[in-house]
Amino acid sequence: MKENFSVVIFFSTSAAIRAESLTEKENLKINLIPIPRHLSSDCGVCLRFNDEDKAKIEKILQDEKVEYENIYKI
Repeated sequence: MKENFSVVIFFSTSAAIRAESLTEKENLKINLIPIPRHLSSDCGVCLRFNDEDKAKIEKILQDEKVEYENIYKI
C-alpha cells in the first residue's frame, strides 16, 4: 500500500524543530525535510507526515500555539 504524505511549512526553522519535538512525543511518524522547491523558494525545513495523521498534527500545533504557514499534500 502506497503511503501518502503532506508537509507543514513553518515561518521559522525553530518552529519546525519545536513541532518535530512535540509530534515525536505523540509517537507520530514524521520527518524534517528540506522544503520542496515547488512549494516555496525559501530555504528551510518542513515537517513531513502521513496524511492519515493530519488532524492530529493540526491539533498539536494549535494546542501548543506553533505558528505555521500552510499544510500541503505532496
